Amino acid sequence: MTTVMTKFSQWSNQYIGGEWRKGQSQSENSNQNPFDHSELVKIQLASVEDIDAAYQSAAKAQKSWQKSSPETRSAILKKAAEVLENRREEIVQILIAETGSSFAKANAEVDFSIADINEFAELPFQMETSVVSSVIPGKENRVYRLPVGVVGVISPFNFPLYLSMRAIAPALAVGNGVVVKPGLQTFISGGLFIAKIFEEAGLPKGVLNAVVASSSEIGDVFIEHPIPKVISFTGSTAVGKRVGEICGKHFKRVALELGGNNVMIVLEDADINQAASAAVFGKFLHQGQICMALNRIIVDRKIYDKFVQVFKEKTQLIKSGNPADPEVFVGPLISKNQLEQVQEWIDESIREGAVCIQRGNVTGTLMEPVILTNVTNDMAIAKNEQFAPVAAILPVDSEAEAIRIANDSEYGLSGSIFTGDLEHGVEVALQIQTGMIHVNDQSVNCESNVPFGGEKSSGVGRYGGHWSLDEFTTTRWVSVQKENRPFPF
Repeated sequence: MTTVMTKFSQWSNQYIGGEWRKGQSQSENSNQNPFDHSELVKIQLASVEDIDAAYQSAAKAQKSWQKSSPETRSAILKKAAEVLENRREEIVQILIAETGSSFAKANAEVDFSIADINEFAELPFQMETSVVSSVIPGKENRVYRLPVGVVGVISPFNFPLYLSMRAIAPALAVGNGVVVKPGLQTFISGGLFIAKIFEEAGLPKGVLNAVVASSSEIGDVFIEHPIPKVISFTGSTAVGKRVGEICGKHFKRVALELGGNNVMIVLEDADINQAASAAVFGKFLHQGQICMALNRIIVDRKIYDKFVQVFKEKTQLIKSGNPADPEVFVGPLISKNQLEQVQEWIDESIREGAVCIQRGNVTGTLMEPVILTNVTNDMAIAKNEQFAPVAAILPVDSEAEAIRIANDSEYGLSGSIFTGDLEHGVEVALQIQTGMIHVNDQSVNCESNVPFGGEKSSGVGRYGGHWSLDEFTTTRWVSVQKENRPFPF
């Protein structure tokens, strides 16, 4: 225990105004390893006063940060990417200990984050001013793209480094100040480590702040505070709706990436072996605790039995256990509550007619893969976002039925189509009401230069490439009357 505590003891302070300092709350938060539940570090939480100080600091520092040259902002982002690469081993170990990530998932998260930072390092050069024609003689219409000012970022526990970085990096790149509030379970990788990265990269003090706070103590202050003009939230749909309501009330813009009930549709002409391999990866990566993870696998009945057989064989190759073991693919769920909830959905679905053909052991928060067949779309395991290593495989009699079932959900984040005819796969993909979908691939995909986001209850807005530019900037029309304009007075 002493060794572990020493390793993580540096992450016990808030980062406000460019200074590492104790939070002013009377409460502490214990950061624990989800596999063995050992304590990594305790932190004195941020108070309402700390939240205000962080926003005030960001607003003050943002004024000069906005005026810095595009070259300066770009260089600092590129330096941050370099620092992150140099500290890869450290953050991988943090992700494993703090989030239960496997080595593969942790390294992928670092890769995604570095790619995003480098992509967004080009945004400062895209803050262009355009000139638009006018119907008034002698008038020049200029349209300026400007930073919004200060952005508040709220990030979740499952991909904390990446899901924080994809909002922080573009917001900083275009000249905003930022305050990030990471999930309490993963406040190191989701907030404090990122602050350290940018501090080392030379970001001016105060531009980026990281506060670790409990919503039960600070309430809605982080969202309602008058300084931030945009709130970026990644998390559950239920909380996202609440964030959206508050932002609407206070006339703030919002970027929301919420829950998913993602499907893979396996058509009768699909390569069964390839589809099953993709499905195992897309379902069980990070124990299914990914917003893009496969929640429902919809298979044509003509190939259903064969697909199930191959899927089961491939699932049995997965090693579950301590994610510190590089060979482990499935590690622990983030909490006991989450495990108990999905166990209830499994049992309920079995009572409703699902057949459990594989149900591994449960030890603490470690849940080995589960496979349910003969699932219907109205069962608990299909209706709810699982965030667990549970494969729900649904048989259908036609392509039309597969499309109908895929769309019969309040969610629309990601998805997948497997078929022997790629262009037909695209035709099917365009009929699925979702923000992202992939033909002959699984649903967990992320690239820095494409739009990432969902439809329906899966969110509002898009992250990635120039779409992030739109989320974190505003436009201002400035007209210049170059010759006297006649007036009737």
